[in-house]
Amino acid sequence: MAPSPAGRLQRLLARAAHALAAISFAALAVTLSAAASVAAREFRVADTQVEDYPTVQAVQHMSRLIEEQTGGRHRLRVFHSRQLGEEQDTIEQTRAGAIDLNRTNVAPIGAIVPVADVLAMPFLFRSKAHLHNVLDGPIGDEILKSFEAYGFVGLTFYDSGARSLYTRGRPVRDIADMKGLRIRVQQSALMTAMIRALGATAVQLPYGQVETGLSTGLIDGAENNWPSYVTTGHYKLAPNYTLTEHTMSPEVLVMSLRAWQSLSADDQAIFRSAARASNRVMREQWNALEERSRAQARAAGTTIVSEFDRRPFVAAMAQVYAGVTDPNLRRLIDRIRESE
Repeated sequence: MAPSPAGRLQRLLARAAHALAAISFAALAVTLSAAASVAAREFRVADTQVEDYPTVQAVQHMSRLIEEQTGGRHRLRVFHSRQLGEEQDTIEQTRAGAIDLNRTNVAPIGAIVPVADVLAMPFLFRSKAHLHNVLDGPIGDEILKSFEAYGFVGLTFYDSGARSLYTRGRPVRDIADMKGLRIRVQQSALMTAMIRALGATAVQLPYGQVETGLSTGLIDGAENNWPSYVTTGHYKLAPNYTLTEHTMSPEVLVMSLRAWQSLSADDQAIFRSAARASNRVMREQWNALEERSRAQARAAGTTIVSEFDRRPFVAAMAQVYAGVTDPNLRRLIDRIRESE
């Protein structure tokens, strides 16, 4: 018996209600999924420098931009002054995902990401302008992208000035003065090789232990940029600063790959853009701090050795460059040297 018109209508209404229910459930699922992907989060950032240091201030600026552009969903919390440990410890924790972002020099992270060591090679960059042209161009982008294969996402580079030698006793006026000195270096095989090539003994010490090393005589000196030399008080313990400017190894801001993958594509774009913007802020603050630090050291009576023959120092680095056997890294070094 054929269904009545009323029966057919009831069945049509039932099917429509079922379809609407399915659509509503799907829409609810999408809404819940979207809400979960944009849930508010505070990301932990490690930095060994003090709170008013340009790198810390740059990441604080990045956090403000992220908060504004995500409507307050995301922010960064910077643990400065080695609160989360020395650089080598925080690098490993970032790789494991225990720390979300990390500002570190390229030299110590080079133990994990070989391409980072290239940027720390001695006497590679001719000037600050040359450094910036490399870091801000295609080569810099390639290097940042290469971090992902090792569990990091490279976000941006920060300046670190030129690193020079400083000593407790006699000043270094030529390469012969390096013989017999115990010089602190970062926890980096490259930096160790560099100091050995100059005829001194390299002593790997965490950044926070350099002051004790100088005051106790464990080391005769160290090497770093003007701001680090002054803000740590090292200039009071090692009052001789020789402008070797042997490396311009920059800082790099990296993010844990795990933390990065927790972000939506839109939020990833916001983080990357904010990081690049923080680079510009950092450079402005860095230039001012570098000048103040140089003036403070000079006013304190630091012996600054600027007139000396650099050629033997540069020549001694031939053996360091000979140690780079990876053809890809050698080609990268050549590209940097050939760039404007």
